[in-house]
Amino acid sequence: QVQLVQSGGGLVQPGGSLRLSCAISGSIFSLNRMGWYRQAPEKQRERVAAITSGGSTNYADSVKGRFTISRDNGNNTVYLQMNNLRPEDTAVYYCNAGLVPAMWEYEDDYWGQGTQVTVSS
Repeated sequence: QVQLVQSGGGLVQPGGSLRLSCAISGSIFSLNRMGWYRQAPEKQRERVAAITSGGSTNYADSVKGRFTISRDNGNNTVYLQMNNLRPEDTAVYYCNAGLVPAMWEYEDDYWGQGTQVTVSS
């Protein structure tokens, strides 16, 4: 059984920084794409950042230059370093992984439990 366990998040003042982590455990045959999404109240979930197995990254325009996604393939962990945070970054953040649990299965999406990030003075 695959589990994505998130850590980090919390309350920070505008201009501050936070780091989110997401550790993936369980049956993993192939860990492919990984990413972070967020959902603010009464808004749709949006993709914030993504990283491929080869290390290529992609960011939402709203976070470019402020957020950095990285992954530790040896530990099956993905990180999101968030700098210069703004009130509009306030949301519940979710990690996502596209992985194949076993050789005879297809790739599927897996999600973390979500963590609240609040940017406020």
